Amino acid sequence: MSLLALQHGLRDWLVDESDAVAARCAGSVGAGLSVYLNNYRGQLIACLRESYGTLHAWLGDAAFDAAAATHIDRVPPSSWTLDDYALDFPDTLEALYPDDPEVGELARLERALAWAFTVEDHRPIDPVALSEVDWDAAVLRFAPGLAVLPATTNAGAIWSAIARGETPPPAQPLEAAGATLVWRNGFTPAYRTLDPVQARALSIARNGESFGTLCASFVEEQGELEGPATAGACLAQWMADEIIVDIAPRDTRTS
Repeated sequence: MSLLALQHGLRDWLVDESDAVAARCAGSVGAGLSVYLNNYRGQLIACLRESYGTLHAWLGDAAFDAAAATHIDRVPPSSWTLDDYALDFPDTLEALYPDDPEVGELARLERALAWAFTVEDHRPIDPVALSEVDWDAAVLRFAPGLAVLPATTNAGAIWSAIARGETPPPAQPLEAAGATLVWRNGFTPAYRTLDPVQARALSIARNGESFGTLCASFVEEQGELEGPATAGACLAQWMADEIIVDIAPRDTRTS
């Protein structure tokens, strides 16, 4: 048996625990291969625990490890780095907890916060530059690593309480589905809940539409007075969050 065939066989054993595969690798099924199996599963569970510490605290040891075991059986590692293994865990959790959506939302929030920490450095736009902007044609560029996650539950409040070492509130649905904005503020990952209006405004702006188009959309919906005020309030909040890194005319921006 070649080394490559042996490596493939060992991987198949770790995933399927097949007696036939074990016989090809070791000649018999014995405790020797079980050592590798236990180490394989133990390392992957440890990876998920490290990546989702807040979720682990919410679910508890037994439920978290059961979910991790399901994920290991469902999604074998496929990347060269173990850091990537945790990325698909929220998908498994949503399948396991269809009646508890806060579990999946909590996992997605924790994953996004971790990702935001690793993105390239960026500098928010200087407010002084705003005085010369043609707002009808202005296209906003947002900070790298920024994510907007669907929010139907109070997962954000749960995460915040656990992070502060406090007793988290019971899970409950939001009165109206919104979104959670995740970004890196300086060197610190941050997040806040967006109401439906804020989420829609950010979606339009991130889609490459001009600020004039954003205003027109709200004018059509809210009227000549309230529409521009709503768009302006969203812009002011984005500036306060320091998530805008550039503003350019639509016809000169790069895709």
